[in-house]
Amino acid sequence: MIKKFFILCSGADRDILATCSNGEQNKFAGIGATVFFTALLAWISASYALYTVFDNLFTSIFFGSIWGLLIFNLDRFIVGTLRKRKSKINEVLQALPRFLLAIIIAIVISKPLELKIYQKEIDAVLQEERNSKLMANKDQVTAYFQKDRDALTTEIDLLKKEVKTKEEEVNQLYNTYITEAEGTSGTGKLGKGPVYEEKREKHDAALAELQTLKTTNAEKILQKENEITALNNALEKQLLESSPIVSNFDGLMARINALNKLPWIPVLFITLLFLTIETAPVLIKLLASKGEYDFKLADNEEARATWMSQKSYQRKKQLETDQSLNDKIYEDLKQDEELYQKKRKTAMEIANLQAEAFYKQQKSVL
Repeated sequence: MIKKFFILCSGADRDILATCSNGEQNKFAGIGATVFFTALLAWISASYALYTVFDNLFTSIFFGSIWGLLIFNLDRFIVGTLRKRKSKINEVLQALPRFLLAIIIAIVISKPLELKIYQKEIDAVLQEERNSKLMANKDQVTAYFQKDRDALTTEIDLLKKEVKTKEEEVNQLYNTYITEAEGTSGTGKLGKGPVYEEKREKHDAALAELQTLKTTNAEKILQKENEITALNNALEKQLLESSPIVSNFDGLMARINALNKLPWIPVLFITLLFLTIETAPVLIKLLASKGEYDFKLADNEEARATWMSQKSYQRKKQLETDQSLNDKIYEDLKQDEELYQKKRKTAMEIANLQAEAFYKQQKSVL
């Protein structure tokens, strides 16, 4: 039962192969087994690749099965259409496009399985890339808000500097009127004279202005600090929203790119393994000597070609004979008087009818 199934997978003519020796049947059963297991690997490979995309087991298995059947059909076609020729050069030329197609299929099949085999190494590369992207994203988002925060901080510093300048002015006026009262500066007279009162009034006015400025600037500083707090909250929100996007940097393309960053020699060995598996049926049929099945298949195809050629020749001769007979018959009819008179009578009736119809048409016009 298994042998029959693998022979079916090989794409060979089972009716012809049934008349061949057991060794010939085993050869094609081996070729069919290679085709089957290649398709099985293709199904596993595609299912895993699609699982990384859809993250759904049943969807991945369904579409992976379709891909596996497609690869099975292609491999079966490639092997089944190879024919043994009289010249090895003709066989190579015949097998070359099929061999190239087998190489492409092997590369496509091997890639997802390579992703699974080197999953831990790929995860490490992806983690490094995610960390780099998170840092870059944080720097980018922070730079976006930094300009506004720096502007608000500068405004706060200016408001504080304005208050400090006013305080220095008030302190200077205070020292001025105190030293005036002590007689150590200004007029040099001890006591609270008119100059003292004038300087005291300037100090008191500046002090009142300082109190007003402190109140006003404190409100402005509080407003600016609230704006900075809002910007910081917006920054944190933006980072929280963008971090999951970077953290989910784990798709099929990302994994393929991470695989390409690994040492290429171990990855190449896996690819070569699948190349060997996929191209094995083609190479086996190409390198194997012409067997019993090939002789019988060639004889069968030659018999069909001969039969089709005979049928074509017979149809051609039948057509030539029929044409010759028809030419002779119509040539004899030209000399038949009875047929001539009948044709003449019919033509005269048609001519009379046409003349009457023309007369009626002209009369209606007039």
